[in-house]
Amino acid sequence: MLMLERLLTEQRNPASRDIDARSTADVLKIINDEDHKVAPSVAREIPQIAKAVDGIVAAIEHEGRLFYIGAGTSGRLGVLDAAECPPTFNVPPDLVQGIIAGGDAALSRATEASEDDPELGKRDLLARGFTAGDVLVGIAASGRTPYVLGAVAQARNMGALTVGISCTPDSELSRAVQIPITPLPGPEVIAGSTRMRAGTATKLVLNMLSTAAMIRLGYVYGNLMVNVHPRNQKLVERALSILQSIADVGREEAESALAAAGQSVPVALVMLRLGVTKSEAQRRLKAANGHVRKAMQG
Repeated sequence: MLMLERLLTEQRNPASRDIDARSTADVLKIINDEDHKVAPSVAREIPQIAKAVDGIVAAIEHEGRLFYIGAGTSGRLGVLDAAECPPTFNVPPDLVQGIIAGGDAALSRATEASEDDPELGKRDLLARGFTAGDVLVGIAASGRTPYVLGAVAQARNMGALTVGISCTPDSELSRAVQIPITPLPGPEVIAGSTRMRAGTATKLVLNMLSTAAMIRLGYVYGNLMVNVHPRNQKLVERALSILQSIADVGREEAESALAAAGQSVPVALVMLRLGVTKSEAQRRLKAANGHVRKAMQG
């Protein structure tokens, strides 16, 4: 059994040893200085993150889905990233899913005891209908959470692609998955409080995984969210701005195209750029698997 104090995430940070005796401004400066080390630790993992993104895209292109699983902070971050994909990229709510030990109750109240049960991780994964065609991203800052390891073992036994995000060198999780992602931001400002630097590193990696996957799937044109669904006035304005910018048309023409397209920004964009009907724009998008740029080139 690995002793807790040997974990990188549990070690004491020399920069904050007397943080409780510092002024408020000094406390904040120490935290901020240490946070500056997070992004470089993620940058070193870009080759592994790229492999994971390509695997996720390949799975989704073949009707697979992306699942995150974790406990505590790690689980909450996975659920958060999954929840933000439908409104950002207008994808089905089950395309990206987050599973947290303890269920929905654990999102607002700590239920960390559930993280010690590997069988529960397996059961929760199967209860979501996970298949061999899906991708599982296990998240555990320590890299040793039994709940996550149990789910990863189940996914691998099924033949699915597994990815692991941990912040400890040579962790159990990194050895258990096909694609380990291991940013090492170092000991926390408050020893063991992985909601801080490790949590930030994890959030950055999750942002990269989902955003880059959606870019590769064609739900972004340039740097604009062309797959946005205009459900409220703010999103309507964003949709019109996107159409005006990319198609180089005025507001009135953009409004007319959006209405004719049934409020679908990709359909309206293809109609405007290529001068085609709604049905032709839909045909092109379907042939391109929803990839907007490819639909306009085909």
